[in-house]
Amino acid sequence: MTGSSLAIDIDKVRGARRELRSDVVAVEEPLEIQLCSATATGAAARSIAVTMRTPGDDIDLALGFLYTEQIIRGPADVVSTMLSGAPDPDSGLRNTIRVELDPALRIDTDRLTRHFYTTSSCGVCGKASIEALQVVIDRPDDDFRLTRDVLASMPARLRGAQQVFESTGGLHAAAAFDTRGEVVVVREDVGRHNAVDKVVGALLAAHRLPAGDLGLIVSGRASFELTQKALAAGMPLLAAVSAPSSLAVRLARDYGMTLVGFLRQDNFNIYSGANRLSI
Repeated sequence: MTGSSLAIDIDKVRGARRELRSDVVAVEEPLEIQLCSATATGAAARSIAVTMRTPGDDIDLALGFLYTEQIIRGPADVVSTMLSGAPDPDSGLRNTIRVELDPALRIDTDRLTRHFYTTSSCGVCGKASIEALQVVIDRPDDDFRLTRDVLASMPARLRGAQQVFESTGGLHAAAAFDTRGEVVVVREDVGRHNAVDKVVGALLAAHRLPAGDLGLIVSGRASFELTQKALAAGMPLLAAVSAPSSLAVRLARDYGMTLVGFLRQDNFNIYSGANRLSI
């Protein structure tokens, strides 16, 4: 195991022929996110999320999750982050990350009572209702502009930046990019929502949020939650290589975000915010 991928032996069948081959698969392991805040009586940790993720960039994942869920509003809210707990006996990975918050930060405990639980395939699973996801977010920057050529080039640029996908074929990716098409940060994960959280966390650590000057491209489809996370990060454009959901379209239109789907070379659909694209 290299952390993100695992070499295994498989039986490869091609027609009537069967061969023993070596293969590489993407690693999927749980990550528990805990919050704690130092007080006069100590610093008790509270578990708020368990997500199935591809190990790597775990701090980015935790910070991005906390930011897009409106639990933290900037790097100053975080005192420290650390992987904790005993290593998993099988993988050797530490699968708990503890985030210490500024004691002055006021946490909405009512929101934390709806225990977050996500899986690698669905970011909305376990959340009480769609209404619970409606956080207070600002409308994205109207000055962001992107040319057709730059937008059309992004799927190839995203694929070229996917290192683990090339060996496993089993990971989603998300990338933040500027108006010239330069990839600012790219992250991979078995879960689409995790990949986006990792991108947002990296931007947070780099003091680049809100990201009104950056677009976001994701492999796969554009779900409600991915749209909400991009909006929470202040991104004015979300592009997906596959279809958006009805709720993603509705949310993008409600907030004036540019939403592009089925982005494949020169072909794409604009579902919202066509004014930001020079066609």
